[in-house]
Amino acid sequence: MSIRVLLQCNKKVSITKAFFERDASDDEFKDNSETLTQKLHVGKLMGPSFLLFGYIFQIPPPQYNNARNMSSSTENNTCAICLGDVTTGQAIFTAECSHLFHFGCIGNSVSHGNYNCPICRAKWNCLPFPMPNINPSVPPSQFPTHFSDVSRTPVLPPTPSEPESLVFNDDEPLPTITTDPTSSSSSSFAGLQSVNIKSIPERPALAASESISQFAVLVGVRAPPLSDNARHLERAPIDLVNVLDVSGSMHGSKLHLLKRAVHFVIDNLGPSDRLSIVSFSSAAQRVFPLRRMTGNGREDAKRAVDSLRASGMTNIVEGLKKGVRVLEERLQQNPVASIIFLSDGMDTCYRRSIIQNSSNPGQSPRLNPEYLHLLPDSICPRRRGSQDESQQQRFPVHTFGFGTDHDPVAMHAISDESGGTFSFIESYEMVQDAFASCIGGLLSVVCQELRITVRSASNGVEIISIPSGRYASEISDQGCQGVINVGDLYADEEKEFLVNLSVPVLRGAEDEENEGKTSILDIACSYRDVISKEMVRVEGDLVEIRRPKVLSPQDMAVNLEVDRQRNRLSAAEGIAEAQRIAETGNLSGARAALSRRRACLHVSAAGQAGDGLSNWLESELKETEQRMRSRQSYNLAGRAYALSGISSHAYQRATTRGSVVPGAEAHRNSSAAGDVPTDLAAPAANNVIFGAYTTPNMAHMVNKSMQLNQSSSSTPIHAPTPTPTPTPTPTPTPTPTPPTPTHE
Repeated sequence: MSIRVLLQCNKKVSITKAFFERDASDDEFKDNSETLTQKLHVGKLMGPSFLLFGYIFQIPPPQYNNARNMSSSTENNTCAICLGDVTTGQAIFTAECSHLFHFGCIGNSVSHGNYNCPICRAKWNCLPFPMPNINPSVPPSQFPTHFSDVSRTPVLPPTPSEPESLVFNDDEPLPTITTDPTSSSSSSFAGLQSVNIKSIPERPALAASESISQFAVLVGVRAPPLSDNARHLERAPIDLVNVLDVSGSMHGSKLHLLKRAVHFVIDNLGPSDRLSIVSFSSAAQRVFPLRRMTGNGREDAKRAVDSLRASGMTNIVEGLKKGVRVLEERLQQNPVASIIFLSDGMDTCYRRSIIQNSSNPGQSPRLNPEYLHLLPDSICPRRRGSQDESQQQRFPVHTFGFGTDHDPVAMHAISDESGGTFSFIESYEMVQDAFASCIGGLLSVVCQELRITVRSASNGVEIISIPSGRYASEISDQGCQGVINVGDLYADEEKEFLVNLSVPVLRGAEDEENEGKTSILDIACSYRDVISKEMVRVEGDLVEIRRPKVLSPQDMAVNLEVDRQRNRLSAAEGIAEAQRIAETGNLSGARAALSRRRACLHVSAAGQAGDGLSNWLESELKETEQRMRSRQSYNLAGRAYALSGISSHAYQRATTRGSVVPGAEAHRNSSAAGDVPTDLAAPAANNVIFGAYTTPNMAHMVNKSMQLNQSSSSTPIHAPTPTPTPTPTPTPTPTPTPPTPTHE
């Protein structure tokens, strides 16, 4: 086979255009380098053709300039990869399907494993390989004597030099925080309120003669709130990196709306927060270093955002690598570090790796391990759950799929591995509100390194399982101890888990006059206070149940909060199950799985009592089912909607899904009052209509965004229509005893 490319030769060669053909008739590349170094000097012609590093260059006949390939170039003079003009005098690749591309663009694409035409998807048999880099100052006698790498997978050639540091250690120094003892705000440095611990057994009593193998205890923690007068002092400052897709598909209104959304992020960061901006298309570039968002910092950051232009391919891997480098190579560190990543399309450089395993029957599509392996350990750890991972710094990546052409499988996999969330922005106009919801949480971190510890409180009581989603949990000491590693908590954020126990028969209960009790669980949590920087330990109440001889009807009633949590786990499992079934092509089976889960929610004790969260979950399952009506609707939005829901439930964090932004409903319901309700955090509260997992700070930030959108006259943005949600009925909730924190 042969490859023919119009080539712009080096100025040392007397020919301005040459016809280039690589002899690839053999399967293995033949090493002619020894003969080459003896007979060839760079630019020296050898008759009607000449050799250069294993390639045969032939002078085309004069009439070839009017051949079909040249005419097709003038008919279609746009490279489909970079969207640039294809003109005479450039290195042009003509594929077997007659489509034209810049030789550099197609070589870059092939080096990443793309062997199909980007336009018609025809498979190519004749592929361009990058030539070795040559230093013109090196004499021919010092040329390498063999090119063993030519027969291997091509390597990405060096990108042009970028106006950025080779090492990203140029981050702006953090401010020195000093406090005035006489200042009223200095009292806040004594630490925030402590984390509240909640513990509720599924039933208040168990018969003395009864043993049970699955008895659930609800264990929850809730972070303290932020006061309105000292929000910047009471939260942890953040180092935030925005990694933004500026490929050719982002041109026009999409890029304009994205710039406006990043402006909103810049305006809401405090002077102790730092921001860096990375853009990516065919390559990645850090367009703004990690700087504090003071007045000058904000202005410079906005200028950097305004300079972004859309062109080229979509190289997600390189964008993430550069974003991680900003955080890994910084000299100083804020307590919180995170990445916001947005893309509207497939990775056109590594796409083959993404879809390689997606057709396996019975498996949910996911990124090929080789794809994740290309990403840094700090966002995609190689050995999840190992001791090495616990000692490694982790940077959560909050991914945003923009529109209906992005790759939800890749976006979900990246966020899931890193500990972030995946949001699906169905309408372009929602991007600012979606960013607002995310930073509303990131800018309210009040607890770090939170760890919940549960211990069996009596002999024979054993911890069986802890369904903790994507939070790492471990059961040790033969079922006597369990640990859940939660990490960061946003202000007012609540995490709830079911701890399933086996409870034995009560021993020594022969006394008929006295009712026995069994202590079943001890609960405690530890975390780092972001203000005092100290580790704090909070002890929860001892969980006990009564052990009467005979149970009353009240004793046998399941607690609604425990039942609500079971409904949440069931809904999350149902969405994941339906998504796996849908990937096999069985959409009717996927809808049936969701329908069964909805029926179970409806007849549950919490559902029958009108519990708000259970009603919200039922509506979510219905919406997911509707988005799986057909293969087209599933591919356009159903897959992304389901994966975003899976991400939200796995981390118990709000995500933008389809046409609903967490906290947007709060803005509409409170627009008359001019503010946002303050009690939005608990899913069990009356205002569950605002969406489960939404915190007051998320709703507050979304409210600011939507007010800004409404007042803007340049590009009006219409608020998305919320999913109809039934008005919940209040559910009585036991008031936990305020714990007494102790400083370690």
